[in-house]
Amino acid sequence: MKTDQSVISSSVQTDLISEGQAGQRIDNYLLTRLKGAPRTLIYRILRKGEVRVNKGRIKPEYRLKAGDSIRIPPVRLPEADAPALVGQGILNALEQSILYEDKGLIVVNKPAGLAVHGGSGLNFGVIEAMRQLRPSEAQQLELVHRLDRDTSGCLMIAKKRSMLRHLHAELRGDGPGKGVDKCYLALVRGRWPSQVKKVHAPLLKNNLRSGERMVEVNPEGKESLTEFRVVQRFGDFATLVEARPITGRTHQIRVHARHAGHPIAGDAKYGDDEFSRVIREKGGKRLFLHAVSLSAQLPDGERLQVRAEPGNVWDMTLRQLEKE
Repeated sequence: MKTDQSVISSSVQTDLISEGQAGQRIDNYLLTRLKGAPRTLIYRILRKGEVRVNKGRIKPEYRLKAGDSIRIPPVRLPEADAPALVGQGILNALEQSILYEDKGLIVVNKPAGLAVHGGSGLNFGVIEAMRQLRPSEAQQLELVHRLDRDTSGCLMIAKKRSMLRHLHAELRGDGPGKGVDKCYLALVRGRWPSQVKKVHAPLLKNNLRSGERMVEVNPEGKESLTEFRVVQRFGDFATLVEARPITGRTHQIRVHARHAGHPIAGDAKYGDDEFSRVIREKGGKRLFLHAVSLSAQLPDGERLQVRAEPGNVWDMTLRQLEKE
């Protein structure tokens, strides 16, 4: 039976998880399995307990195990001939932003302002665009990690389940390469002291009534450590710093920078409005946080090393600051 631009899968389905599918989160599995289903729908059926694993309710972050039995309820899916979500201009820009690609991995230089995935009022993000860009590989493409919507830079997308598992182990620090080295650039308010090389402050995540996610330094939070290094000073007004997150908490660099007394330019959530206004007047209409490089060991033992340039808006703004 067809309805407005959609069809209904009318019966409950049961999937049995294989060894090759093990290790992924249930929400990511369902997003791939129910191709085209809105992210909001996926989380709603999980929250309501309509999806069951081994007859029990599970949370979206549950990681599947080989032999798990998944009950999938009837859902409404787009028609096969539904119009593509992502415009050709964005697809072309993403294709040109690919920094590295092999048979198991893509690394892109994600633009600022583009979310990594759809949901929360967004029709699409990088992963949906990449699946549209690479339809023959769409079933396998998965985000290895995330960047905030307004943060730009290196983003890894796995093309194979084995690569995803390998890089997740590296991100946890228990893979053969003992970790992924991620480096960011940030433009912060004021004169960052050279002696402040680490911010070691526990972070607690809160979800507000509006659904907005906020993070704060709190003794009850998770241990969090960021290493900082001064790259360039712009008098006492601003400093370009390099930031290396040793832990991987939500909004970690942004909150640690503010905690140190040097919020990041263009940060609407944790920043300084007046500082951001001045930077914006110089042409800097963005969040000045950029994932500039990453390094990780690949499954074959080779070392992946990738660098992403911040782009014209970033470079132009820094040139304006250098003139003063």
